[in-house]
Amino acid sequence: MVFEKLKNNKPAIASVSFLIMVFVVAMAGYLITPDPTPLANRQFLELGAARPGFSVTMLKLADTGFHEKSGLFRKWIYGQRTPYRYIPVKNFFREGGNIIAEAYTGDESQGQELRIDTKGSSIDKFIIVKRFPLGTDQFGRDLLSRLIIGARISFAVGIVSVVISLFLGVTIGAAGGYFGGRVDKFVVWLINVLWSVPTLLLVIAITFALGKGFWQIFVAVGFTMWVEVARITRGQILSVREKEYVEAAEALGFSRFRIIIRHILPNIAGPIIVVAAANFATAILVEAGLSFLGIGVQPPMPSWGNMIRENYHFLLLGEYHLALFPGLVLMLTVLSCMILGNGIRDAMDVRSSGTMVS
Repeated sequence: MVFEKLKNNKPAIASVSFLIMVFVVAMAGYLITPDPTPLANRQFLELGAARPGFSVTMLKLADTGFHEKSGLFRKWIYGQRTPYRYIPVKNFFREGGNIIAEAYTGDESQGQELRIDTKGSSIDKFIIVKRFPLGTDQFGRDLLSRLIIGARISFAVGIVSVVISLFLGVTIGAAGGYFGGRVDKFVVWLINVLWSVPTLLLVIAITFALGKGFWQIFVAVGFTMWVEVARITRGQILSVREKEYVEAAEALGFSRFRIIIRHILPNIAGPIIVVAAANFATAILVEAGLSFLGIGVQPPMPSWGNMIRENYHFLLLGEYHLALFPGLVLMLTVLSCMILGNGIRDAMDVRSSGTMVS
């Protein structure tokens, strides 16, 4: 019933399709990025702030200092240095057994002359054309690669934060709503205290206490978003705990834990799922905001927030794509989460379906 109703919601289907696409691309990560090096951090300073679709000829030379060997799994998780080094060049020609090339400088000035001994090999072994579909950032790093790896950060923060907030919020809210009395008074007091503190300020305070870093963001965001879940859970349980099916379960001698898990929570799952979807979007926004402020994910680790922070001033210089692409992906991801959450809420609305779970 839920899936049938959801399939008729075209905005929700479009949203879930976009989220699945971003998730799959993010999970593939280094296996599909044009720059598979760790953190997609290979820099070509002479190619800084190149426009989308930019391509350049490069010399491909063996890296004599490369000794790293790792399997497919490690490359998927962490990336891998390539056994080659690349030098952008303007033009080249073959002279006997050598390749003579002029180094790329990014302007009209003459670059350094490079002479490479081919040792009788084909020139194609040393010359490649490197393309940058979304251009490069100010350090000459591939923007598409950093967007893909940055999606990993955003989805990881969103998922872990939602899991933490659901576990804490549902547990605390269910305890207050079902047991009532002093337990409920304490839950309401705790919710009101934390509700009075702006989320971003609370996250910043926790971040300062735990320190800057990747894992600290998970904890900081997750431990500040459970309040909304607890409030919704408590309110919903207060409205259904006197229902006939709850009284029947109590009369049959079922444990309170089973009544809450098996009989109450399935009937209030709709609002909780909507809040979880909103929290997922909020977690991504909060992480981006913290990274933009410089207290979230630290460079050179790519994050949509710190990508905007590093490049927003280029908006005044005409290189709008550097901040536009991460901002656009961030906006579409958050919007898709909200639309999907509303679609699931409508599909799970028991009042419209006329059924109850018991």
